[in-house]
Amino acid sequence: MTSTARKDTTPEATVAVVTGAGSGIGAATALRLATDGATVVLTGRTADKLESIVAGAGDIAGNMVVRVVDSSDESAVAELFASVVAEFGRLDTLVNNAAVATPGAVTETDTADWAQVMRVDVDGVFFGCRAAVPHLVETGGSIVNVASVSGMGGDWNNVAYNAAKGAVVNMTRAMAMDHAADGVRVNAVSPSLTMTDMTAGMTDDEDLMARFADRIPMGRAGQPEEVADVIAFLTGPDARFVTGVNLPVDGGLSASNGQPRM
Repeated sequence: MTSTARKDTTPEATVAVVTGAGSGIGAATALRLATDGATVVLTGRTADKLESIVAGAGDIAGNMVVRVVDSSDESAVAELFASVVAEFGRLDTLVNNAAVATPGAVTETDTADWAQVMRVDVDGVFFGCRAAVPHLVETGGSIVNVASVSGMGGDWNNVAYNAAKGAVVNMTRAMAMDHAADGVRVNAVSPSLTMTDMTAGMTDDEDLMARFADRIPMGRAGQPEEVADVIAFLTGPDARFVTGVNLPVDGGLSASNGQPRM
């Protein structure tokens, strides 16, 4: 594990862990929460990517700490949360963002690829939530799981990712019910196509982007910051009576019944 300089925190300062924070939605969320005054622990598997986010954060870099952790490693995740609480004295927010995707129909998806998607996208969320909840009970904190519109309906040739994100959506609902009485809120966001490193191969395809623009009522892909803003709302006091929600951040895509534009 590596660390960067951080500000001194008071007992009142909120502490957030964001997984997959080296780029895209995770990086945007870490920056937004740090801007809002939280101490943010950025986690991921690649130190250089995490450190580059902190290096570019300007005045809020002191609110950010890097920890190199594979979210699919059960023991490493448990150690992460124990160390965060030991260092900062509390945990208020967990944002489960780390994910991978391997395209293919069921007949084209080998066991290793299926297992990797499930390890990162489902097991990683489970391990993080299980380690975080006891600490979140102490602070009345919350979890936001980054799901996807791919967990709300099927895509062509994306069976593993669809299955994984569908699991995240329903895991969110189950945890919200189980832990509401403990004062812990659990919600999810489901982005549609968003401009990230993960989608670069898609967003560089002009024909494909035109087809997406035709299906998304707002006519474009989302930006990571637009998802991060919704995550910040769900983790904050304005959402204090919101739990068990899967909130699409999709430019209106999920409003459609699937028929083409007429």
